Amino acid sequence: MLEYSKTVLQKVSFNGDLFKKELKKAVRFLKREEIIMLQIWCLVSYNDKYGDIIREVFRNITR
Repeated sequence: MLEYSKTVLQKVSFNGDLFKKELKKAVRFLKREEIIMLQIWCLVSYNDKYGDIIREVFRNITR
């Protein structure tokens, strides 16, 4: 499921709203360890473009 989530995020990365929607959806279905790996991957891959969205989504998850 983690690899599928990465693929979807890559495909919607042209649009911030879609990226945020799919990122939220992904973290609902992933295990805790996978969420951490997805967070790292997102920050490495998309921090320049969507760093604020990534931090917002994962801030709500880690609480």
